[in-house]
Amino acid sequence: MNDLWGRWTKAIDEELPAAIDLRHAVHADPRGSGDEEDTARLVARALGAGDGTRVAKTGRAIPLPGGDGPVVALRAELDALPVLEGTGVPWASGNEFMHACGHDVHLAALVAVCRAALRVGVPRPILALLQPREETSPPGALDIVESGVLAEAGVDAVIGAHVQPRLAHGVVAAVPGPVNASTDEFEVTLHGQGGHAGYPQLLRDPILALSQLVVSLQQLASRRIDPVFGAVCSVGRIQGGAAANVVPNSASAFGSLRLMRAKDRERALETLAEIVHGTARAYGCTAELEISPCEPVLDNDPALATGAQRWLSHGGFVVDDQFRSFGADDFAHYCGGGTRGLMLFVGLGDTAGVPSLHDERFLPRDQAVVQVAHALVAGYLAALEAPAP
Repeated sequence: MNDLWGRWTKAIDEELPAAIDLRHAVHADPRGSGDEEDTARLVARALGAGDGTRVAKTGRAIPLPGGDGPVVALRAELDALPVLEGTGVPWASGNEFMHACGHDVHLAALVAVCRAALRVGVPRPILALLQPREETSPPGALDIVESGVLAEAGVDAVIGAHVQPRLAHGVVAAVPGPVNASTDEFEVTLHGQGGHAGYPQLLRDPILALSQLVVSLQQLASRRIDPVFGAVCSVGRIQGGAAANVVPNSASAFGSLRLMRAKDRERALETLAEIVHGTARAYGCTAELEISPCEPVLDNDPALATGAQRWLSHGGFVVDDQFRSFGADDFAHYCGGGTRGLMLFVGLGDTAGVPSLHDERFLPRDQAVVQVAHALVAGYLAALEAPAP
């Protein structure tokens, strides 16, 4: 196995110039969620193992020849974000989308890994999974799981790696158990009695009620969920009114609820409803609440995580076994229900001064391609050493 690591990572290094060229090409011409056909075609051509099977409308599942036994799927995301790029590099996006979450790096790394695997030979089959719609709902991962393509291909484990600016350069996080939060999006509309702003005694002000609601929702995380595991309830948009001297009849808020334990979700949603309707009644208003479930908790397989830690250390990385994030990722759908999942986080730099994910200035160095590639290899080798129970 040590010999395979050495030969494989050496071959990846030789594939790196072509992988970086691919990264630049994907970055310069990004596609939004659900419109990834051009990107999928470009990446599949660069991979050089055929077109595979179309999945989730614009995705691809491409088997690599060689090896036998349970299949290990390596996943990378196809879609970009609706962000106008502000990096100024010669290969910046030329349209209204941007790879501001590192998906261009992930795709290039996946191609480097797979092309190198074809050269050196691997003992277990690989399925290259080019997944669409990670950044939106309904998520592409759920469509892939429900399509049955993973079961038909005999996939045992799915490995992913994501760049992470909150981790230092040279660090890779391989953490057993929950690493990304579940997320539910909510929309609240409060209905009151609008009218002239100068006669508040005649009104039931939904703006005032909504302002209190936004504050009250913070007790959901701070007082209703065990702080050891935590929760995040954030309101990202408020809507209501059209004039300074007119109180509207209704006002709305849009937000998300994130949890790190699946068993907390039911109680948290009940509490959310209690706070919404209780606050509305306190201000003489009524409330409508709509919940849109998005992603479950991303729960890394413990055996895959600990196995990957050993290989990452062997490869010279500093291993982080504690990092968790209240971000969400539809990779969570690969973790359980027939397949084991492992999401690795690859550090880009110290947190100070490094643009965050989804920022218009977010631009990992090209060296991140090889680091993500080596992380994927570590996950693959961990799957070989830790077969499914």
